[in-house]
Amino acid sequence: MLTITPDARDELITHARDGTPREICGVLGGEIGEHRRVQSVHRTPNVAAVPRTRYEIDPEAQLAAMTTIEDAGQEVVGFYHSHPQGPDAPSQTDVATASWPGKSYVVVSLGGDDPHVGAWRWTGDRFERETVEIR
Repeated sequence: MLTITPDARDELITHARDGTPREICGVLGGEIGEHRRVQSVHRTPNVAAVPRTRYEIDPEAQLAAMTTIEDAGQEVVGFYHSHPQGPDAPSQTDVATASWPGKSYVVVSLGGDDPHVGAWRWTGDRFERETVEIR
């Protein structure tokens, strides 16, 4: 299960809306234990060659975000990006480029009437859906 604070969820959706029509991305901070909890959202630039349909976190910004998270006494829970037109699950491109086993990958989909925030844990081979709870 992945718990996301209401403030973190709001920031994910705001960032996704602000970035439309491009995909946005960033790093998630919080706690890792029996259940994972996202407490902070750290925006990073999307440096993909085709940002309307792909994301690539700027490596320097990723390192800076991870350092900020750790300096705040949190852990890197995972990463996030948006799908401005859907789907509300990882794409085949997301599967092909995932590189952090054990981390959560959050997808913010704006393709429907209401934004959808979903999460999947990367096993190293595939994504496994995580239940998302906002609290």
